[in-house]
Amino acid sequence: MPPVTRAGRAAAGGRTSPLAVGAELGAAGVRPRKSRGQNFLVQPAVADRIVAAAAIAPGDEAVEIGPGLGILSDRILRAGVRRLWLVELDARLAARLESAFKGHPAVRVVCRDFLELDLRELVERPPVKVIGNLPFNAAAAILRRLDEMRGAIGRMVLMFQREVAERIRARAGERAYSALSVFTALYWETGGHFRVAAGNFRPTPRVDAEVVVFTPHHQAPFAPAHEAALLGTIRAAFSAPRKTIRNALAGALGAPPEAVAGALERAAIDHAARPATLSVADFVRLAGALERAGAIAPALAEPPDA
Repeated sequence: MPPVTRAGRAAAGGRTSPLAVGAELGAAGVRPRKSRGQNFLVQPAVADRIVAAAAIAPGDEAVEIGPGLGILSDRILRAGVRRLWLVELDARLAARLESAFKGHPAVRVVCRDFLELDLRELVERPPVKVIGNLPFNAAAAILRRLDEMRGAIGRMVLMFQREVAERIRARAGERAYSALSVFTALYWETGGHFRVAAGNFRPTPRVDAEVVVFTPHHQAPFAPAHEAALLGTIRAAFSAPRKTIRNALAGALGAPPEAVAGALERAAIDHAARPATLSVADFVRLAGALERAGAIAPALAEPPDA
């Protein structure tokens, strides 16, 4: 097995010290930027748990988003992947990764913004495993991008700010349930999850993180031809989450209230219900009814920032 990186050796015996992380970053010429949400994982036990959750088998192909100093990368390689794509936006960190993994036959470093990347064109043998400690300020956008590329993905293990993770895996009627919850449930099963305390990162963020495991649905809960109408319905409903579903939809869609009321009746949904009480199945029925009534426009299908 090729040798692990300096980050891997430093982390092998316990938590990497702030001074060691600072030295690694300084050697790469990197100062963590709040604007990029850069918080580097330094606890090897957490890294081990993240990679274990990916259930990597020898010969798998994997993509790591934002590898940073490589603490996860080392462990992914030890699991026996055939190919590991390291997608890093920061050119200085990408150069450090190139140096650290120089000569490793499995590693390919890609210095690009993940939001501008198409996995379907990058990977060699989908479906692939996707792993990442996502930058807090771009995590929701990255997840939406992964939604679009779900056909090339077999499993994902991603770390988010804890509040965002709670919204991702929330169910109808729960406090954290939001548009992001519904968008996620359209495409993924969210299984295991675990909390990662803020002290496991350098620099230390103000909030804890959470790791969530995603697997794609074997069969989507909606017909592909109706996806745009469904996304538009969810967006419209949560544009005013404290209003009744009838008023939220009428306001966001600019549709006559009687048309919205008729669609709600056909979908067997109480017009006085709040959006956060509707399940994925409810939204699927409602979108179909609104589409048949001509009350939903394709332009509304862009998911909101969540």
